[in-house]
Amino acid sequence: MVRRRLIGLLAVAIFPSTAAAAPVVVLGPHDRATVRNDPFLSGPAITPAPLAVGADSAPAHPKQRTVRSELARLYRIHAITRAAFRGYSASFNAALAAERRLGGTRAAELTAVTENLHQIAADGSLTASRLPALFETLDRNRQWWTTGPLLSSGQRVEFAGSQLVWEYYPGQGIELQVLGSFGKADGLYAAGPSDYPELGELLSEMIPLAAQRGGGLTWEYYFDFDGGSPPWTSAMSQATGLEALTRAYEAFGNANYLRIASRALPIFTVGPPVGVNVKTALGTRYLQYSFAPGAAILNAFLQTLIGLYDFAHVSGNPLAARLFAAGDAEARAEVPQYDTGAWSLYQPGIEDTLDYHTLVTGFLQELCERTDAAVYCTTADHFEAYLTTPPVLQLLTARARVREPTTIRFRLSKYSHVGIVITQGAQTTFSTSADFPYGVDAFSIPPLTAAGVYTIHLAGTDLAGNFARTQGTLQVSR
Repeated sequence: MVRRRLIGLLAVAIFPSTAAAAPVVVLGPHDRATVRNDPFLSGPAITPAPLAVGADSAPAHPKQRTVRSELARLYRIHAITRAAFRGYSASFNAALAAERRLGGTRAAELTAVTENLHQIAADGSLTASRLPALFETLDRNRQWWTTGPLLSSGQRVEFAGSQLVWEYYPGQGIELQVLGSFGKADGLYAAGPSDYPELGELLSEMIPLAAQRGGGLTWEYYFDFDGGSPPWTSAMSQATGLEALTRAYEAFGNANYLRIASRALPIFTVGPPVGVNVKTALGTRYLQYSFAPGAAILNAFLQTLIGLYDFAHVSGNPLAARLFAAGDAEARAEVPQYDTGAWSLYQPGIEDTLDYHTLVTGFLQELCERTDAAVYCTTADHFEAYLTTPPVLQLLTARARVREPTTIRFRLSKYSHVGIVITQGAQTTFSTSADFPYGVDAFSIPPLTAAGVYTIHLAGTDLAGNFARTQGTLQVSR
């Protein structure tokens, strides 16, 4: 029962809303695009949209390395076969030819993908093991932008005959959603034996797309993201891959899935920017982004631990068990710091959205059931209670001067939409509303023209829809 509940949670790990299934645009035979609801992809993306990077904003590339010269070099040193060299070269030439025929958004998006590929080559990162994923991305973008419809930001897309999940990042084309694809695999397992064939198909596509990184197999991302340049990776997506491979072993009894998962462990032992391991006084913190060692994102850390635990539990792999133990020791110390007393934090100082709050609550519940650690169980209970607890508002400003700009300060317990109404007797003199995070904040109001006592009405609605109000008086003097 525990394992089944976890899979249901992981099925929406990328898109954590548990509302209706998300629409996916599928490019089918004869270049016909259809929209269908995918029950394994729902809600907003768990990772924020990357900074938009236009094709004309890419940095200049060193003259000595190009995609063509790097492919030729890999062929010369026998890292790829003659057939592979010809195939990749033809794919690249076809993409460039398509760029010249396209215009507007289509040309810009396909150009951005080839520019990313150019930059990876220029940086000396175009290795043989990365070619399958990079050229799959290039081919899919050429197919989409020459035959598919225009897309809205964050739209998930798939292709007929393939189980892979892609996502549109404006200015960078469609990119393989590693976490989304592995999360879908977990969802297919949770759906039951009738969906196991699709689980097998998805993993048969994903496994060859892993690259050699940090001494093992790693599923990378190949686009600019929030300050990070490709190729980069994520502990969360890698651990969800471990989870998916573990579930495939349970579904099919094929030990090869566990062998592949064991080859995906080394990245958890290596520090950034290559790996995702940050040593601490107590153990290890695993990173959401290999390029951002300072980004301590709680939901990503907890999901990484779940993936490591379940793989270690099923496989008996001693390295996975040690990696889990090191992360568990650190997480037990860190988790209370993400409890504000009224809501959860996404990372230090930044509150979760409702979807992320629900997601991290579920992850804590799963770790509670696996470890029986009080900190996971208690924090999960707190977070669950916060879903029905209204915000707390406290008025902090009691005095002001007539005809002078005034700031009305207040303290808020959790992220909420807060409204203010100022009245004097039966007359309303000012009203407005805005969104505010937890802590002390303020409304700036225009000068009040008459001295006397005013009533300040504050009302707040939190992300879960809980409502609260308070009021106080403001003494305005000359």
